[in-house]
Amino acid sequence: MAHIEINETNYQNEVEAAKGLVLLDFYATWCGPCKMLAPVLDEIGAELDDVKICKTDVDEAMALAGKFNVQSIPTVVLFRDGKVVDSFVGFRAKDQILAMIEKHR
Repeated sequence: MAHIEINETNYQNEVEAAKGLVLLDFYATWCGPCKMLAPVLDEIGAELDDVKICKTDVDEAMALAGKFNVQSIPTVVLFRDGKVVDSFVGFRAKDQILAMIEKHR
C-alpha cells in the first residue's frame, strides 16, 4: 500500500480515527535522513497490509508538527487505534522499525 500524505485537514480521519496501527513519518523534502528512511517505510508499507503508512511534510503542516513537538526530523510516531504507542527520531533500519511495530500488534 502506498503511503498517505497527512495534513491538518485529513489528520483526524486518517490517523486519530483509524483502527489498528498507523505509522506517521514527519519529514521534509530537504532532509537527508528523511530521504534515506522513505524507501524503508515504503517497503514496510508494501509488506504489511495491517499497518497504514502516513507522511507529513513539516514545512507544509507546521501546526501538526507542533502538536507532536517535532524538534528533529525524521520523527516517526506509531499509533494504535488513534493513540500514540511509540516513536523515534532519526533514521532506523527496517528490522528496528519492524520490531517496534511487532511490539504493539
